[in-house]
Amino acid sequence: MALEDLVLPIVIALAGGIIRGITGFGGSLVMTPALSMLFEPKLVIPTVLLLEAFVAAPTLGEALRKARFKVIGPICLAAFATVSLGGYVLVHTEPQVLRRAIAGMVILFSLMLLKNVRYTAQRRMSTSLVLGAVSGVLVGGTGIGAPPVILYLLSGPDSIEETRANLMLVVTALSVAALAMMWYRGLLQLEGPLSVLTLGPSFYAGILVGARLFRGFSEQRFRRFTLLFLIVVAVAALLV
Repeated sequence: MALEDLVLPIVIALAGGIIRGITGFGGSLVMTPALSMLFEPKLVIPTVLLLEAFVAAPTLGEALRKARFKVIGPICLAAFATVSLGGYVLVHTEPQVLRRAIAGMVILFSLMLLKNVRYTAQRRMSTSLVLGAVSGVLVGGTGIGAPPVILYLLSGPDSIEETRANLMLVVTALSVAALAMMWYRGLLQLEGPLSVLTLGPSFYAGILVGARLFRGFSEQRFRRFTLLFLIVVAVAALLV
């Protein structure tokens, strides 16, 4: 494996880690469109999901104690039922079409967060099930299933701690379901420029750097910078 084949993926993983460390989210939103400019999305998505899952694992214990399972249970169950449909999309869609779909999702989600868009209607079981079903298809097909869930759960009456725990568990559950489906389809890999073993150290180092940077700057300013950065990356992915 040539060194030049590794440098750019490692730099992208480092950038994704820094954004993740600063804001607490956004790692996959940086890495998925950026790496998809270099490799097929069906090769990129499993690695990004694995990296995010490893990062989330140490904090799951606290999230399990604070989460509201009546809220997130229907979302997760519906997502589990549709993630295989997303896997079919991932495997059978043309890489260029999928790459642009991923970039478009990142742009739309980033703009909605910049405008502070929230779900304002009352929470209903039917809404949670539809949302979960859509998220399952999205995470299976693009690796980015969290945006609808984030906008939905941020709008609820739960405390900040409960909302954070809800989001963490839903995103992790979606990732695990998608990874299981991708493993069944033979899409996971442990070698090459897209392996977790190659990108994991730089991603984790980026998280440490981002967390240190976050302590010295305004959270609002950095979140705004992150969202604008995500839009730039996604626009570049659309144009390639």
